Amino acid sequence: MSDYQRRLGGRLRAIRQQQGLTLQQVEEVSAGKWKAVVVGSYERGDRAVSVAKLAELSEFFNVPVSELLPKEDLPGAPASANAAGPSRVMLDLRRLSRSDLDPDLRPVSRFAHTIQLQRGDYNGSVLTIRGEDLRALSVIYGTDPEDLVIRLEDEGVLASV
Repeated sequence: MSDYQRRLGGRLRAIRQQQGLTLQQVEEVSAGKWKAVVVGSYERGDRAVSVAKLAELSEFFNVPVSELLPKEDLPGAPASANAAGPSRVMLDLRRLSRSDLDPDLRPVSRFAHTIQLQRGDYNGSVLTIRGEDLRALSVIYGTDPEDLVIRLEDEGVLASV
C-alpha cells in the first residue's frame, strides 16, 4: 500500500464523515451499491480505487473528484498544483495505441481515450493531462504522480516537447 493510497483513503473518510455518514449508512443510502466493507477498505488504503470508482464516489458524495484527492500536508502553506506533482503531462497517443504496448499501460490508454471523449479532443497525436488527472491515474497504479511520470517516460509514452 502506498502513502498516496493511505492519504486518498483519509480524504474519502473525511468527506464521508463531513456528510455525517457511517460506513453502514453509505451502504444503506446507496441501496447496496457501495458496500460498507469495500468503502472501508478504500478508506484504510487496503484496496486501490479505480478512476471510474473514484468518479462514482464523487457523484455519490456530490463533490468534485478533486475534493477526493489528497492535498499536500504542508503546515501553513496552501497546496499548489505543483506541490502534488507535475501540473501537466503530454501523452503521445500514437505510442499509447501501439499493439505492442505493455499490458500494464492499458489503463493509461483507456484513461487518455476517456479524456479525449470528455473534451472532444481528437487531434490524434498528443493529449495533455492535467495534474488532477495524473493524480487520479496514479491511484490505479498505487504510486505517486511523480513515480508514474518516471514510469511513463521509461515506457516511451510521453510526448517530446
